[in-house]
Formats: sequence, C-alpha cells, structure tokens
Amino acid sequence: MEQEEQETPTPRSPRTPRASSTAYSLVLAIMSKRRTWVCLFVIVYAILLSSSWNWLKTILSWYKQQESQSSSASGWPALYASVLLGAVFGLLSMVAALAVAVPATLVIWITVVVMLTFFGKPRRVLVIEGRKITKEIIGFVFKTLLKEGNAVAAVCAVLGYFVIFRRNCEVD
Repeated sequence: MEQEEQETPTPRSPRTPRASSTAYSLVLAIMSKRRTWVCLFVIVYAILLSSSWNWLKTILSWYKQQESQSSSASGWPALYASVLLGAVFGLLSMVAALAVAVPATLVIWITVVVMLTFFGKPRRVLVIEGRKITKEIIGFVFKTLLKEGNAVAAVCAVLGYFVIFRRNCEVD
C-alpha cells in the first residue's frame, strides 16, 4: 500500500496551473505599488500627447492656411484655432485625471464597502448599498472631471487666442 501511494503522482488541477497563479501574484504585487500607478499615469499621458500631436499640427496648419488666404486682419480663424486647441488640451487633462482617479476611486469604494460590512450589514443590504455608493462615486468623479476639463480647456483657449492673435499682430 505504501508503494502505491508513493507511485501515484498527485494530479494538478488543469484550471489553476502553477505558472498562471505565479503570474497572477506577480501582476498583483506590481499593481499594488504606488509607483506603478504613477508610471501608468505618465505612460497614458505620454501616449495621449503623442497621438494628439498630429491633430494639434493639423489645427495650426489650418490656421496658417486661413491666415495666408485672408487678406483682412480678422480674428475669427485665431478664435476657432484657439477653441480647438483648448478642447484638445481639455480632453487630455480629463483623460490624464481619469488615470489618477480610477485607483483612488477604487480605494474609496473598497473602504466604504468594508466599513459597511464591519457594521454588520446583511449581504443583501450590502449589495444594494454598494450599488448606490458606486453610482454616487462615479457621478461625483464624472462631474469633477468635466469641471476640471472645462476649466483647462477655457484657460488654454484664452491663452491660445492671445498667443495666436498677438503673434498675428506682431507680423503685421
């Protein structure tokens, strides 16, 4: 009997191979570090800036084309270009802020749900409260992102207009 037990290998579960659990724990350990989230924020922002660079060049080349075609010193092309530039930078700031807000929001949500669990809420009530809290947090984050994005867009549009219009006046 002892020989039979020694000869039969212990079967491994095909659903949880050792390599995937090791990879999962590695990913979990990496994602739990603060510097990982900072690096993700920087990478997302760099990708957004590099992908929108061509769009910014297109806006400025459109403005130069309008400026060369227009014989009068109209400020409308400068206004259009500055509004578009402001919109681009507003969207960039909103996406970059979202990259930071997601982990912070998850931490807040987990903390609130755990606190409700410790206060003895039943599971059904906990699920209902968790859904309400999720809706409130997402709504608050969305409103904040819109406010901040609009503020950045407005500031960039005003600054862009004055830079473009001033440069246009110096050339004349």
